Amino acid sequence: MYKEGDLVAIVKDLPEKELVRGHVGTIAFMYNDGGLYEVEFINAIGETVAVATLSESEILAVQPQNAILHVANVSTNTV
Repeated sequence: MYKEGDLVAIVKDLPEKELVRGHVGTIAFMYNDGGLYEVEFINAIGETVAVATLSESEILAVQPQNAILHVANVSTNTV
């Protein structure tokens, strides 16, 4: 179970949102009726680039002390 503010990574590509497996977002809202989470993805300067409603099976907890983040161009998903 996750809570608002948790960092999570997506476990599958979401091409309609231009997100790929491994992108990290923050849980912004939890829906009470079925284990769905509103996850916000931001760029390096804090601007929202995507928001996705995801199920618990589509996300994975990120432990900041054990994670290495990488840079991807949001529009092309390349470095």
